[in-house]
Amino acid sequence: MARRVRDESDFHDRASNKNSRPRTKQRPQHEDAEAGLVTGVDRGRYTLLLDENTPEERTILAMKARELTRNRVVCGDRVDIVGDTTGEDGTLARIVRIQERTSTLRRTADDTDPYERIIVANADQLVIVTALAQPEPRTRMIDRCVVAAYDAGMDVLLCLTKADLADATPLRELYEPIGVKVVVTRRVHDDGTADASDGAGQGGQGGHGDEPGHNSSDTTEDAWRIEPLEAVRAELEGRTSVLVGHSGVGKSTLVNALVPDAYRATGVVNDVTGRGRHTSTSAVALRLPDADGNPAGWVIDTPGVRSFGLAHVDVENLLKAFDDLDVVAEDCPRGCTHLDGAPDCALDDWLEASPEDEKAARTARVESFRRLLAARTGTV
Repeated sequence: MARRVRDESDFHDRASNKNSRPRTKQRPQHEDAEAGLVTGVDRGRYTLLLDENTPEERTILAMKARELTRNRVVCGDRVDIVGDTTGEDGTLARIVRIQERTSTLRRTADDTDPYERIIVANADQLVIVTALAQPEPRTRMIDRCVVAAYDAGMDVLLCLTKADLADATPLRELYEPIGVKVVVTRRVHDDGTADASDGAGQGGQGGHGDEPGHNSSDTTEDAWRIEPLEAVRAELEGRTSVLVGHSGVGKSTLVNALVPDAYRATGVVNDVTGRGRHTSTSAVALRLPDADGNPAGWVIDTPGVRSFGLAHVDVENLLKAFDDLDVVAEDCPRGCTHLDGAPDCALDDWLEASPEDEKAARTARVESFRRLLAARTGTV
């Protein structure tokens, strides 16, 4: 039987005999509740969109009802609301129900943490934003995101930024064979030349051009553009996509280009550590416009992450994120752990039989899978 991971919904409040009225199992039905989309969360207050794409569309502010205290409401949730839903200044509605989620993207702090954190709900595509340089790409992080997305039943898009600084071919060859779509972007000046300055891809509205190691003359958005932006937009239109990536990879810069009125803060990459600074502090759902400015989907921008724990993912599901290895592992003996050194593991036979031109790519895939498996099972 698969091990169940506890989350905040497992908490059950108990009635106190002191200074409290007897509790009842009867709860209001709220038949008159209106439905809304959660587009932002800020310290216990929720920004909701009601009557989406109608003349009555409006944004309101709400809080959770008491019975939902231990149920986390996140960006992308569809909820039922009662109270003042006019959206006028000073009004506050109340969320009374969370509608059934079609998908839930989760992570844990590390691979041993039993407490899972819900990132977003009801997204159908995870966009992993990774810089090709400054900071260097981290394939282990990409693999972890792929596993989490597949576990949630989501499609995966790998968006590689800063192609003006490094070649995207090695990463394309690593992930396209396992069914991950890949798009590549670069920062280009208005005169058509690629940008190769320090901190490339980190400019934009709200940028920090005066930080050490960052050329402030190249950080204004009117000095450069992202190309090919339409290739990215084509993969997002008609979908709800959540963007995830390390700080400093250009995620918020990409969002600002896709959604011109987003004004997501952008930052810089530290020259010493090679890491970016957190600029987005909360998840927010932004309406994606098409080339003519009409609504064409949703983009959920999330704060930069430095880790993506997989304690909530069952070990047997890890192979499903590696389609090529999943097929090979069918020839493993019963009970094979697939770890390095496992007797008669078919993955080792697959590596030994590799053609010379595929050996490096196959080795990288197996090593990546085994690192995940070892971390998830606590063997490292």
